[in-house]
Amino acid sequence: MAKLAAVQHQHRPPSSLSLLPSSFSDFSGTRLHACIQYKRKVWQPKGALHVTASSTKKIVIMGGTHFISVFLSRLLGKVGHQVTLFTRVEAPIIQQLPVPRRSVMALILSSCIFSRVGLGDTAFAQPSVGFREYIDTFDGYSFKYPQNWVQVRGAGADIFFRDPYVLDENISVEFSSPSSSRYKSVEDLGPPEEAGKKVLKQYLTEFMSTRLGVRRESNVISTSSRIADDGKMYYQVEVNIKSYASNNELAVMPQDRVVRLEWDRRYLSVLGVDNNRLYELRLQTPENVFLEEENDLRQVMDSFRVNTVTS
Repeated sequence: MAKLAAVQHQHRPPSSLSLLPSSFSDFSGTRLHACIQYKRKVWQPKGALHVTASSTKKIVIMGGTHFISVFLSRLLGKVGHQVTLFTRVEAPIIQQLPVPRRSVMALILSSCIFSRVGLGDTAFAQPSVGFREYIDTFDGYSFKYPQNWVQVRGAGADIFFRDPYVLDENISVEFSSPSSSRYKSVEDLGPPEEAGKKVLKQYLTEFMSTRLGVRRESNVISTSSRIADDGKMYYQVEVNIKSYASNNELAVMPQDRVVRLEWDRRYLSVLGVDNNRLYELRLQTPENVFLEEENDLRQVMDSFRVNTVTS
């Protein structure tokens, strides 16, 4: 039988948003749009909600899409329970669940159902995320993105979408100015290996911190090139960056300055050239969820196209 034991929570510091400048100065001396990266500290309280169970249970949660039930749904799903959500939303909520998408079943009972049919006519949502296509005919690019991701306006990039629950998972597009760059092909950046080094250097420049005791570890995981169905060449770059920081950087004794992992992220970039511009599609995801999301993320990468703009 599942047991819920609640103990006193420590005060949780608010998550921080920081505007991080983005620049391809290493590529062409031109500057791209700024982009917000959502930085969430890895915070592990000593007191929290714990769930223990001798066997897997079938659990129904009234609501399940807001406030406390969001985190309870995620917790129960992670420990192996089958979670069913009893909710009033009119659209399928399977994409909004904070538990693993491929293992959760959501019960859809909309307000329309309540007014027209009985409980015997309820239906179950499909555990597939699906994609939508974003096409920018003015600036000349297109890509697919998970249909449950939401657009964030004013984020600094030309376009920015993020997962509604995992704020560290997002996608954005940036490009250079055609008035100050004359790219003919992505090969103007050199071979993929050289482009990968430049992309990593750019990320590290954007994530530069003035805090004491901050240390970053990074490496280029892979670089590659491909010819897409539009006949253009694209570079794909994959990097990992870890951030470490001390929670007591002003301590006198070294043993009191304990350095802990703040965040560990995978960054995937796709580079393409058209209209004398260098375009970059950026995907960011926490490393601990990358394997689960890898197939979807790579479909997004492969869908990126740059298109000639007719004046």
